[in-house]
Amino acid sequence: MTAELVRGQNHPLSQSRLEIRISAGTPIVAAAALGDENGRIHGTQWVAHPGAPTQPGLEVPRQAAADHRLAVDLDAMTDAVHRVSVLLALPAAGGGPGPTRFGAVAAPFVAVTGLDGTEVASYTITGLETESAVIALELYRRRGAWKVRAVGQGYAGGLAELLTDQGLPQAGQLAAGIGEAVAQGLARSVQAPPSRPSGGDRSRQAAAPAVGPDQGGTAPRSTPDPAAPAYGGQPTGLPGQDGPQPAYGGAGAAEPAPATGGPIDYSHPRRRTSAPPPPPPTAPPAPPGQPAQPVAGDATGWSMEERLYNQVWGMFEDLARTTAAYRSAVDFAESRMDKELEQALSDPRSRIGGQGDAAREAARARHGRLVDQAREVLDRDLAQLVAEAEVVEPALPPAFARWDNPVWHAYRVPMEIPMALRLGDLSLPEADRLRIPMLLRLPLERGLWIDSGRTGSPDGSFTDSHDVRHLAVETAVAHAARLLAAYPAGEFTVHVIDPAGSGARALAPLTRTGVLAAPPALGAAGVADVLGRLTQRVDLVQMALRGGAPDALPPGFDTSQQLLIVNDFPHGFDDRAVNQLRYLADEGPSVGVHLMMVADREESAGYGPLLDPLWRSLLRLTPVADDHLADPWVGHAWTYEPPLVPPGSQVLHQVLTQVAAARRAWNR
Repeated sequence: MTAELVRGQNHPLSQSRLEIRISAGTPIVAAAALGDENGRIHGTQWVAHPGAPTQPGLEVPRQAAADHRLAVDLDAMTDAVHRVSVLLALPAAGGGPGPTRFGAVAAPFVAVTGLDGTEVASYTITGLETESAVIALELYRRRGAWKVRAVGQGYAGGLAELLTDQGLPQAGQLAAGIGEAVAQGLARSVQAPPSRPSGGDRSRQAAAPAVGPDQGGTAPRSTPDPAAPAYGGQPTGLPGQDGPQPAYGGAGAAEPAPATGGPIDYSHPRRRTSAPPPPPPTAPPAPPGQPAQPVAGDATGWSMEERLYNQVWGMFEDLARTTAAYRSAVDFAESRMDKELEQALSDPRSRIGGQGDAAREAARARHGRLVDQAREVLDRDLAQLVAEAEVVEPALPPAFARWDNPVWHAYRVPMEIPMALRLGDLSLPEADRLRIPMLLRLPLERGLWIDSGRTGSPDGSFTDSHDVRHLAVETAVAHAARLLAAYPAGEFTVHVIDPAGSGARALAPLTRTGVLAAPPALGAAGVADVLGRLTQRVDLVQMALRGGAPDALPPGFDTSQQLLIVNDFPHGFDDRAVNQLRYLADEGPSVGVHLMMVADREESAGYGPLLDPLWRSLLRLTPVADDHLADPWVGHAWTYEPPLVPPGSQVLHQVLTQVAAARRAWNR
């Protein structure tokens, strides 16, 4: 049975490998300090925090989030360590936006669990008022055995006061460093995907896995790689036509999003999660000189979902890197040939007789050899990646899988939110047979813009505007269906604005199955009604949060995530409605209201610069293959392909029917 602790109470620990799960009603920073037998911290290297998340036997998150998992391996602790203190702090203490005291947010909940998800002890930290940092609990060694104690000691002076009280001489400097790491979004900007060892074998990687909000496990013994992506980081960036930008949503690598942003979960903080699956399989040893056989889930991580997520990111990185190397080699070969040809032509003697011809032929031959060598390396790497994709794709869970994946036939409404969602596929022209899943972290941090106008489709197809508009709505429906299927019953609500009713046929899967909150809103009156209700919802939640009373919302208030699909914009919209859209795009994601626009930017140009911030704040996708996405590492123009349902397939209807049934059962 779970021991529900109160302040000062302790409980024995029978396991050495543990997870510490933290839930709060607002993004918080989690850290852990190692202490000796007297509880003294001997230096900054004894503290695991977002800027340095790993210590021997310990790993903490790299970002501020409402839910965390810390990985602890007590057997990996050095003999000098007798105490592990779990520290929580509000990001505002480090200079970020948001609440500045724990008394203004829901009481944090902390649980110690085994790796199988079994809860050993739990503690709800109550009684906090002006404190902005707190020692939640501590694991301590007594007579060779480990115990957990509920502490709940808060500090109004934040982490600096807390660390000073723990005897750390550099407390102020370390607290400032933690605040800077969080404020600069080390965990929320994508500087690089999860690091990957040479040879494609990630199962023997020495570095620790990149642990995310849905993860946990034993802590690593190695020093973290500062270039590795931060804890639970979400790919961020603004795909567009204004220069190289990150491929997946956000503000770009140069201006990382603040770590304290993102949706807030208003459900009870003590949400249970399922037990992680067993360790990943290992491939048989490869013959000497041959690459290792790929295995699904061989990336680092504490759950199969995380391992597959990291593996997909590793494949993305490998494809980007090997293609960049090939392009660089080809550019070098062409530059060298041009220089040699120029030298041959600059010498008058070489232009007479066969000497010049021989020099030119030699230059072209060297160019051909260099290009052939580069292509040989690229083909070798692509063959390995294709083989990996062939084993990874069938193993993906529904949230990561294509609509034609058989895993959807066994779909059941989930009990918890997955860590990411597939928004389509990415590819490069040098590897047209390889498709990398485009995974977007959940909850959504920004809205989507499905472009219904002219596209840059490489094959020039879909030039008919009516076909593109219909396909754009179908794409929006596919995205909405995936979001509905990814959330537990009653935790995701979809609204539709279709002023002219032009999307009725494409919206049929949503309307017929009954998954919408209400029929699509029609006309200017419908636009005003839906926008008014969602704007009021954002205002109410923001006022409740600012007033420090997140639970003081009207009775029956729907706390689920909200998605608004807007079709045929700007038809039916006046200036007031456009301003409300901008307001929802800017303020909505932080309180669980998200926007999906189906619109032609050229048709919306009549609003002038008023719409530019809206367009740029959303992740722009297309209903057809289009090479408009760019990554922040090498600036490749990736071709994006939307996740459309195969023609004639009933999978969308079957999935949405289950979602609707679960929603009705939840509402009873």
